[in-house]
Amino acid sequence: MRTAALFLSIIVPILAAPVPAFAAPVPAFAAPGQNCAKPGRDQIDGSWPRAMLQADAVTPLENGAGITVAVLSTGVDAGQPQFGNRVLAGAGVIGAGRANQDCTGTGTQVAGVISGQRAGGDNDVAGLSPASRILPVRVMLDDPAGSEPTANSLAQGITVAVQNGADVVVVAEPVYDDDRDLEAAVATAAARNVVVVAAVGDLGGPDEPNPKPYPASYPNVLGVGAIDQTGRIWPDSQRGGFVDLVAPGVAVPTLQTGRGLVEVDGTAVAAGFVGAAAALTRARRPGLTAAETARHLVATASPAPTGPAFGAGVINPYAALTAQVVDTGARRLPALQAPPPSADATELQRRTIALTGAGIAAVLVLALLLAAAAVRRSRRRHWRPGLAPHLHSPPEPLEPGPPVMLLDAEPVESAPRR
Repeated sequence: MRTAALFLSIIVPILAAPVPAFAAPVPAFAAPGQNCAKPGRDQIDGSWPRAMLQADAVTPLENGAGITVAVLSTGVDAGQPQFGNRVLAGAGVIGAGRANQDCTGTGTQVAGVISGQRAGGDNDVAGLSPASRILPVRVMLDDPAGSEPTANSLAQGITVAVQNGADVVVVAEPVYDDDRDLEAAVATAAARNVVVVAAVGDLGGPDEPNPKPYPASYPNVLGVGAIDQTGRIWPDSQRGGFVDLVAPGVAVPTLQTGRGLVEVDGTAVAAGFVGAAAALTRARRPGLTAAETARHLVATASPAPTGPAFGAGVINPYAALTAQVVDTGARRLPALQAPPPSADATELQRRTIALTGAGIAAVLVLALLLAAAAVRRSRRRHWRPGLAPHLHSPPEPLEPGPPVMLLDAEPVESAPRR
């Protein structure tokens, strides 16, 4: 009865919709090897996301053991050799078949960047949290031709993941309708101490509408965008206030369904990296709540260009494991009273005042002496008063008068008297 009720609760809303979400005549599930994604390559040289995220430095510190990460997508291929036995049976919310099978490959690729392990040799492609368990939850048709989740399937998928003990939930594909049940499922996950990570979607290109994605737009969800090898935003990564973090999402080497490796693009694998970082943090810091874990990941992110596409920056798992983030909440500081000055301090203060006064007096005296000297010098050179000196004039020579010839003069004959 419970199985029938669950079946009806899933099928009836789909059939009652005005436009059936899955009316196209495609198989709900294709068995592995029948029209499925082709196996990947045996080897891919190098993994730039691992270098950017310092994965080789992270793994010796923490490998995510004991943490369960739910991947909400097309399922996850438990037969992929590089998963070992870490893929659980999971649950299929929509479509037929088991959730630990994946014909499409999308869920396997997301799980690969979380918990894939090296295959040996020169193959260095591995997940960021290689010891974490993967809980596959199928929320979209496992159809290589393409499919999308619904708000209802995502809401049920999050609920199933929480009920099955997930510590972290990664939503690989968003929906673009605000749904009350989906928001309630996210709130329940937060209340149950589960970290929810969600891709922001791949409709951010210049010719795309960049719609608001859900559940990335809800509180208590880490919305993840994608960047390339140079740190630039992937052109199709959606932009807006719903972006909290960015992670590698262009030419990302990861596991392919069946076997082998493949390079993929998209915010789905970027969300996988953030989900892996959340798993590492939860394993390393078990005392943090889900909300505190999310804040910790945001606070330790590497700086990136500002703007609505980057959020707080690039996920930095090494910093998340090693850095200590101080609580930024307002806290009252304890009241402090200045201690009374000691006798030594009082004597020191008195000496300081005396020396300061003596110094000032010496400066004043020196200034007065300099001023007096300047005044004396100025008077001597420029404005000292005094009488003008007499001009020297030679004595005037005495001009002799006509000589009086008393002795040498001839007597004047007098005229004869008559």
